Amino acid sequence: MSKDPPQPGDKHISVSLSEQQRSWTIGELARQFEVTPRTIRFYEQEGLLAPQRMGQKRIYRPRDRVRLKLTLRGKRLGFSLAEIREVITMYDAMPGGNARQLQRLLEILAQRREELDRQLEDIHLMRIEIDNVYQRARETLRQLEKQT
Repeated sequence: MSKDPPQPGDKHISVSLSEQQRSWTIGELARQFEVTPRTIRFYEQEGLLAPQRMGQKRIYRPRDRVRLKLTLRGKRLGFSLAEIREVITMYDAMPGGNARQLQRLLEILAQRREELDRQLEDIHLMRIEIDNVYQRARETLRQLEKQT
């Protein structure tokens, strides 16, 4: 007994089509990710986003939204645009990504983790130094106040 092919009214088809048809304007994405439309246009110019065009209007699909999310996350983590582009290209190739791509992704992540660890140590040492200067300044101020 064979199953009838899915029909346009079937729930599975409706969900799939609505997900594929979902789109956003540049303003909607800018508000959603709390960035300026100029930022989004810049990432488009850099080849990180590829919206569809309807005249002058840009139409962003789910793929663009995910790429923007990855780009912004990468920037927050200190990745360069070249590294972000490389990671996004690998992301696009998943799950068919090959071992070489995955190895490169792991290298990029390991390098970034080492940089973050160094930055955390620098921040910790800077905090200690600031606390020391703060205490010395407070003590000096107290001494000056006693003299007046």
